[in-house]
Amino acid sequence: MLVAFSVTPIGVSESVGDIVADAVRVVRDSGLPNRTDAMFTTIEGEWDEVMAVVKQAVDVVAAQAPRVSLSLKADIRPGVVDALHEKVAHVERRLAEQ
Repeated sequence: MLVAFSVTPIGVSESVGDIVADAVRVVRDSGLPNRTDAMFTTIEGEWDEVMAVVKQAVDVVAAQAPRVSLSLKADIRPGVVDALHEKVAHVERRLAEQ
């Protein structure tokens, strides 16, 4: 499965980048395939392992902020591997054809 999520500390200073970096560090340390962009971090793996990483990332942020906002989107597709890269590669191939 793929899970794209964004965790935002609320009730702290205007700049939240340092706290968000702590959450991204949890994801990267998990060893699961992942990618971070300006809006979301996407993780690929099995349900239990991915959700455990999301929880850990939220817990790291919650330890530093009185309130946390979590947005999450999941693509649950059993048997598919490397969807993190293949979904984008498919779109790029189609764009190159036109």
